[in-house]
Amino acid sequence: MFYLGLDFGTSGARACVINAAGQEMFEANIDYVVPQQQDTADWRTALFDLLAKIPPAQRAALAAISVDGTSGTVLLTNDELEPITPPLLYNDMRAGTNADGVVLPGSLAKGVWLMAQPGTAHARYFFHQADWLAALLTGAGGVSDYHNALKTGFDPQQLNWPAWIQALPIAQLLPQVVTPGTKLGRINRHTARHFNLNPACIVRAGTTDSIAAFIATGVDQPGHAVTSLGTTLVLKLLSTTRVESAEYGVYSHRFGNLWLAGGASNSGGGVLRQFFNDEDLVALSMQIRFEQISGLDYYPLPRPGERFPVADPALLPRLTPRPPNDALFLHGMLEGIARIEAQGYARLAELGATPLQRVISAGGGSKNEAWRHIRENLLGVPIETAQQGAAAFGAARLAQAGVELLP
Repeated sequence: MFYLGLDFGTSGARACVINAAGQEMFEANIDYVVPQQQDTADWRTALFDLLAKIPPAQRAALAAISVDGTSGTVLLTNDELEPITPPLLYNDMRAGTNADGVVLPGSLAKGVWLMAQPGTAHARYFFHQADWLAALLTGAGGVSDYHNALKTGFDPQQLNWPAWIQALPIAQLLPQVVTPGTKLGRINRHTARHFNLNPACIVRAGTTDSIAAFIATGVDQPGHAVTSLGTTLVLKLLSTTRVESAEYGVYSHRFGNLWLAGGASNSGGGVLRQFFNDEDLVALSMQIRFEQISGLDYYPLPRPGERFPVADPALLPRLTPRPPNDALFLHGMLEGIARIEAQGYARLAELGATPLQRVISAGGGSKNEAWRHIRENLLGVPIETAQQGAAAFGAARLAQAGVELLP
């Protein structure tokens, strides 16, 4: 049997098929023509085009499917699951966060804003992106997972919609919320016949794209974390306790019986690319003597402002003095970002999270071996590179294991 993960990210959609042993058997991707203007038509087309790309033998033996989507992307549909307004994307700020003087969670504010638009009087469902795509596969709406629902105000501790949200007019449109990986139903017969899919294939509740990427790494123990070394520096730590801090932008997703605490710095690969291209980074990193300290005290930021582990919108980048040796300059920058990473995990522990014991690196920067050594020296814990970090692979793992994947 095979298991399909579908990832709908910020720039396109991806499919990953794994076998019963968890090995990747097939992958494909479709980029949106204009990612900033993506619409439900783009998602629907990508969904069905990806299904069509899967080898026929794998389609015929698909046992389960799970979909992840961008957190904070929402839409309203009618009873037939047809959108009645364009969606509000994860980065759309038109809705704000206030309604009649009440501060609303971001996705909930978007839903309230959508309800106020013309032509929405007959809205039936409020969907997160992943929910809607899963509904297209089953033919039934009205269900979400507690990862996607967090930014809509769902209480992950009590596992319910708070009473004050239930008193809002939008409450009648809000979904039932289940554990990621919960069986939603079988693939609808029309889709199964059209694509020659296994008619017994089930569709499972999905997750967000960032958590699917976390799931892909296989991290499942308290104190173990994933650092994403992309344009920005993103930390995700499994903890036995839930930690929250509006000041530092820290919040926790429920992860089975554990909590996935996270924070994100504005530092990261984006600032490195202001000074070096890919070829420079490879060549100069090979010259770094990582067993030595650079002696440079940098706080690398692409522009003024930091959110975590320091909350200071006016914090200035600190990248001087710049030595004439470019390898030493890069060494100092990599050390600076590693210090921010160490401070970030210390901040999570200060807030009450399980102390750091092990880090898995994901993202483009995870391939830099000199940086790994620098980080390992500063963090004081083992650091390994993720064998898998693609969200589609994580969604496929969720499709295979269901709710049992979450510890």
